[in-house]
Amino acid sequence: MKEEIKKLLGKDPDGLLTYEYLANHISEIDDIIDDIVENMIMVDHSGQFLVSAARYLFAIDREHYRAPISRIIASAIEKDRERRYIGDLLTMWGADYEEHVAEYSEKDDNFRRIYKRLYATGI
Repeated sequence: MKEEIKKLLGKDPDGLLTYEYLANHISEIDDIIDDIVENMIMVDHSGQFLVSAARYLFAIDREHYRAPISRIIASAIEKDRERRYIGDLLTMWGADYEEHVAEYSEKDDNFRRIYKRLYATGI
């Protein structure tokens, strides 16, 4: 990552600054997306901005950002112990995700982990 960006994001106390950088520079971050994701994982202790970043990248181009999205979601699941934010990720599997729980749980570890965390007896 460029030193000035690294210095700027190094001051991020909670993930908001990194999320804002991601959103405001989306057209120029492909070569540093892994560094941005790593920084956000390091500083976002609640998972709030990780969830926002996953949803944002999904909306921009879910195929292009598939790997970073998956990594962000996995980290958000770990960090959101109070389950305040991860429920918002389920809509990434479609508005009808509840009709496909068994199918998605079998195919996608992140979906299974989120659903199990939110609905402990649901799978």
